[in-house]
Amino acid sequence: MSETKKSYTLARLAQYIKADIVGPFGSSVTDREIVGLTVVKGLGSLETAAEGYLSHLSGASYRPMLPTTQASAVILSPEDAPNCPVPSLVVSQPYLAFARVSQLFEDLDRFLPGIHPSAVIAKDAIVDDSAHVGAHVVIESGVRVAARTIIQANCSIGQDSEIGSGCRIFPNVSIYPNVRLGEACTVHSGAVLGADGFGFTPDEKGHFETIAQLGGLSIGDNVSIGAGTTIDCGAIDDTVIGAGVKIDNLVQIGHNCKIGDHTLICGSVGLAGSTQIGRRCVLAGGSGVGGKHPVKICDQVVISVKTTVTQSIDKPGVYSGSTIATEHATWLRNATRFTVLNDLFRRVKKLEGNTP
Repeated sequence: MSETKKSYTLARLAQYIKADIVGPFGSSVTDREIVGLTVVKGLGSLETAAEGYLSHLSGASYRPMLPTTQASAVILSPEDAPNCPVPSLVVSQPYLAFARVSQLFEDLDRFLPGIHPSAVIAKDAIVDDSAHVGAHVVIESGVRVAARTIIQANCSIGQDSEIGSGCRIFPNVSIYPNVRLGEACTVHSGAVLGADGFGFTPDEKGHFETIAQLGGLSIGDNVSIGAGTTIDCGAIDDTVIGAGVKIDNLVQIGHNCKIGDHTLICGSVGLAGSTQIGRRCVLAGGSGVGGKHPVKICDQVVISVKTTVTQSIDKPGVYSGSTIATEHATWLRNATRFTVLNDLFRRVKKLEGNTP
């Protein structure tokens, strides 16, 4: 269960998520008003929530837990309301409603406006008076930090970077020079934004010569960047992350990539430099994109878990290239047969050609 210093009445929460209050009580207005005064002090699962806590039911697999829940109320769909033993906040999309309610209980009040005495701020940097700058933060020359942004301890903001309003930057984030972060973005611990792309070319002796990475990194509004994720700057033009993009932990995005608005990138995804991903795409965990030439993926494409994309995709849909896990001996036999598939194809084609 999650308890915070905040509390709300059911009536306030119902109003916030546009829910109807229904439940095991009379249908009179008086009853609804009384139930609406119930105070909620935190959130919990159907199994663990106690009195004073709000839960939600957003998946069929959790229905068996509903009859015995001890929560003060449950967010659920109209079809589940008749089976709920406690008051319900009835909505058409319970999980979305729960997501919005969860934001109300988030405790950001401890991050008061101001700059910690140990922070190092360049004289020409501009930090809004309503921003919070934590201990040992370094903000270099030319940086602009907008209103209500929270920069927690040990972060580094490189020269001429811009941080939009309402951003949350967790501890130990490194932001290189010339990074532009939009409004209401979240950057989790250990993320590195704007590092050099992996650019090298062999010289006359076969030794690798560095290609200077001169571009920047531009990130849109409402972007979430997971812990340990790295996004490289551009070689010449900027790397671009669109608005509403959500990036999980341990993702690598190479230089000059362009990610379309509202795309979802799950954990351990790797994107080679100059990859272009369209809008509203989903790249599932462990998938990778890169080929001989820069790969372009159109809007509304889903790449399945562990799939490797080496060629451009120009048609929306779901794409998979993973090998399904099987017993090892079976997998080994199949893998061996796969190596002779081309020879088998030629033999079959030859036989078909000789068929009268």
